[in-house]
Amino acid sequence: MTETTVGIGAGSADIDSTDMVLNIGPQHPSTHGVLRLRLLLDGERITSAEPVVGYMHRGAEKLFEARDYRQIIMLANRHDWLSAFSNELGVVLAVERMLGMEVPERAVWTRTLLAELNRVLNHLMFLGSYPLELGAITPMFHAFTERETLQHVMEEASGGRIHYMFNRVGGLKEDLPNGWLGRVRHAVSAVRARTAVFDDLIMGNEIFRGRTRGVGVLSREAVHAYGISGPIARASGVDFDLRRDEPYLAYGELAGTLRVVTRSEGDCLARFECLLEQTHNALDLADACLDRLEELPPGPVNQRLPKVLKAPEGHTYAWTENPLGLNGYYLVSKGDKTPWRLKLRSASFNNIQALAELLPGTLVADMVSILGSMFFVVGDIDK
Repeated sequence: MTETTVGIGAGSADIDSTDMVLNIGPQHPSTHGVLRLRLLLDGERITSAEPVVGYMHRGAEKLFEARDYRQIIMLANRHDWLSAFSNELGVVLAVERMLGMEVPERAVWTRTLLAELNRVLNHLMFLGSYPLELGAITPMFHAFTERETLQHVMEEASGGRIHYMFNRVGGLKEDLPNGWLGRVRHAVSAVRARTAVFDDLIMGNEIFRGRTRGVGVLSREAVHAYGISGPIARASGVDFDLRRDEPYLAYGELAGTLRVVTRSEGDCLARFECLLEQTHNALDLADACLDRLEELPPGPVNQRLPKVLKAPEGHTYAWTENPLGLNGYYLVSKGDKTPWRLKLRSASFNNIQALAELLPGTLVADMVSILGSMFFVVGDIDK
């Protein structure tokens, strides 16, 4: 506690005031889950902020060492439960790189399609929940309607609604159902036709813009200092996207469709705008993948693997542009059927550290606006 003395007028007696320590969370409707924020307040103004993480720690990295290369996909699937397919992707790409394995072309394009559909599903959750945190309930209903349209086709292909478990080392679990590509195209078209509601209902709302414009400004220097990535970094003018700058899967062939959305303001509004425009572009990328898949001749979607899969001795690092930012896996193998070490670099873990710099100097009323605009998943922090 720090005591401060505040004068209240000429000739009046001084009144001693004491700064208040306020804990937001770990169980609190403003914290998106079991995150704790330790705030020091001077009246209504935040003077310091400390994100306290670890309440959901699952020990995933240690569990990786006790599971074989087929089983670790299940563990990696879950740390960002809104980006399950993308999480799986990083693991299998790392193992395939260690094995020097070429994946069938149909699997490459299908993975790219599913990764972009997963990106839209992730973003729709925040496009609905962020306005809800600022008092607008209607966008949430629209977001879940669109999510359900895409969830239906994802579930048809994989059997899962959230944890798809569709990636395998060497490709995919199985081939796609008959007529599935046509149903996906219809779903993408339907979602695209209805996403204009977010442009009109939210971006045209004066209250929403008033609560977010100029609030929680994150500088480019802070982005680089904290290792922030994804739409949050791009909203601060950092023009970096792995899909364009270090292409993987089929992104190298999608350069004409892929558009990296950036803003220079770095505030809450800019972060939301990046997320919304990136959603539109992900739908365009999904259509481009569908066009390519319809041109490809029938063929396998996976490689035959030995009964006991062992990665050769060595190490590699595979990273992907997950919906919330850079997701990386550092794999070290001693030639066994389990990883000797598999280090996870999750987007939310780095991104959330910026709260220590963003919150001081702001009002308590703006804390929820800033916190929600960081678009994080707590499991991605407490990995």
